[in-house]
Amino acid sequence: MSQPKIHPQAIVESGAKIGKDVVIEAFAIVKGSVTLEDRVVIKSHAYIDGNTTIGEGTSVWPSASIGTKTQDLKYRGEKTFVKIGKNCEIREFVTINSSCQENAVVKVGDNCLIMAYCHVAHNCEVGNGVIMANGANLAGHVILEDHVIIGGMTPIHQFSRIGCYAMVGGFSRITHDVPPYTIGAGAPYKLGGLNLVGLKRHHFPLEVRQDLSRAFKLTYRSGLHLDEALRRIEKEIEITSHLRHWVEFCSTSKRGLIGLQGVTQEPQDELEEYEELFKEEIITSS
Repeated sequence: MSQPKIHPQAIVESGAKIGKDVVIEAFAIVKGSVTLEDRVVIKSHAYIDGNTTIGEGTSVWPSASIGTKTQDLKYRGEKTFVKIGKNCEIREFVTINSSCQENAVVKVGDNCLIMAYCHVAHNCEVGNGVIMANGANLAGHVILEDHVIIGGMTPIHQFSRIGCYAMVGGFSRITHDVPPYTIGAGAPYKLGGLNLVGLKRHHFPLEVRQDLSRAFKLTYRSGLHLDEALRRIEKEIEITSHLRHWVEFCSTSKRGLIGLQGVTQEPQDELEEYEELFKEEIITSS
């Protein structure tokens, strides 16, 4: 492996840890507390600051800003961290801030594509294989599980979670937790069912897709209180690892499930009002 290629017009402070085959283009700035692992590419005018580690094979495109001070007003100078995984593409003008609270970490997993003008705020966790389209924005303490896709220009409210393999359409507004394996869009957000195309592409067996479909219908279409729906799922459907994740995600939601928070809190005679939200199906092509 060769030595790093650092353009003479780049600024790399002493103390920065630079791996093999790293490329740092002209006018990029890498501060002294940064670690760039092997084969990282930092393109022109990118700015890398703070206690930031960028994983092997990741590319950071022009004018991206990573590891800068959190925009949370509670920050009081604590030591915080940003960890970017392997083989990610972080495109133009992306901002990934650091956190507040001592030793807090903003995490981005492996093989993520974060398109231009996206924002990842303090205390966020982004899983593996996540795609954030242009202008998607995460507020503080948001969790995106593995293989989530977020459409362009979509804001996600602080402390919300998006479950694995979920696909959120562009120009949506996410204010509550989005269950795993689902697809939806809009403001207000409407769930259309399972993300069947995504599940097929990730080689989910037919039996698993059918079981997840039954779990979705019991949770969202049956009119049952959430606790009762989850009990019926555990009783009536074979609990594979994917079904277990569905049950655990839904049962541990603190903000409430999107499109369902009213159902879980209101008495039975008001359920019909909320069922109106789900009449419009989102149709996906295989």
